[in-house]
Amino acid sequence: MKLFEYQARGLLRAHGIPVPRDELTRDPDTAAAITERMGGTSVIKAQVLAGGRGKAGGVKLVRSPEEARAQAARILSMEIEGMRVEKVLVSEAADIAHEYYLGIVVNRNARRAEIVFSAAGGIDIEEVARTSTDRIARIPIDPFGGIDEAAVRAGLGPSFPGEGLLDDAVSIVRKLYALFTEKDCSLVEVNPLVRTGGGELLAVDAKIVIDDNALAKHPELVSLRNREEYGDDELDAQAAGLSLVGLDGSIGCMVNGAGLAMATMDLIKHFGERPANFLDVGGSSNPQKVVDALGILLRNRNIKAILMNIFGGITRCDDIAKGVILAREKIEIPVPFVIRLIGTNEELGRAMLVDAGFHAYNDLSEAVQRVIEAARTGR
Repeated sequence: MKLFEYQARGLLRAHGIPVPRDELTRDPDTAAAITERMGGTSVIKAQVLAGGRGKAGGVKLVRSPEEARAQAARILSMEIEGMRVEKVLVSEAADIAHEYYLGIVVNRNARRAEIVFSAAGGIDIEEVARTSTDRIARIPIDPFGGIDEAAVRAGLGPSFPGEGLLDDAVSIVRKLYALFTEKDCSLVEVNPLVRTGGGELLAVDAKIVIDDNALAKHPELVSLRNREEYGDDELDAQAAGLSLVGLDGSIGCMVNGAGLAMATMDLIKHFGERPANFLDVGGSSNPQKVVDALGILLRNRNIKAILMNIFGGITRCDDIAKGVILAREKIEIPVPFVIRLIGTNEELGRAMLVDAGFHAYNDLSEAVQRVIEAARTGR
């Protein structure tokens, strides 16, 4: 789950990391009033779930309320990477003496988190990471022992002259890691972390990504979920208790279990086609889930055929069959529909489907080849 900058700043503040004052608005006149309260100077920042806002013109320093009103109106009329700007953050302008990059990310290859730091922070950090890897420091974090403070001091020391400034930087690293672990983040990034002319450190911009799978542990974060990150189908699937990720293929997939879904998609690719989605109906035997899932899949006009692959453990195949029959009574299924059903009560389930005029397979490879043929021929 990606957060807007203003949401990420809120979490940084809650963990004691210094952040400039700011207020959120959707109205240019309000942006002007906020700027006046801040002394006549502010930074107007587009709030979109995309990078490259500065280069796109979505971040502007203004030096009067009138300029704030004009820039806010301009930014609120923009699209950045196809995303409409619907709100802006009016932030106190920082007295920037130097910009750093500081992040904590999951290194999947090393199976641990790591601190990523560069003294060359700012809008060109991606270019620095691509062309000057020697300017990027990576400090591993022990998943059991936590941060090695001596290693952090050694890595950051040359960039923060003076013991007091280094103490402040190490303190921010410690607080960032606390946020990273407490909220089950996959990314916490501050870019830039600014050293002001007065020698203070400020987190001027932040990006936070939270592991969706951990949201059940954090009900306080669910309200931060942003509709802009998800399509309507994905949101409706979440509301129905389904896990859906849209893809760009032509074979609709409805599967019970994430591992089986991945295996099904791999087999579709193996036989020369592409899946249109990942959809896990879960392990329950609720026929309504099949109805909901089919209804959502059929909105996708790119789908040429649908494969339902059910391995019945907790899930009862006869309940799945009821769901399929119920779905056909409620909604039209205008594309070929291939079913693979195996497991608990499989014979009863397949018999019910055959009686209702469906064809059900028990061999997965056979079912996948059949759905691909159906997608290509329409039969």
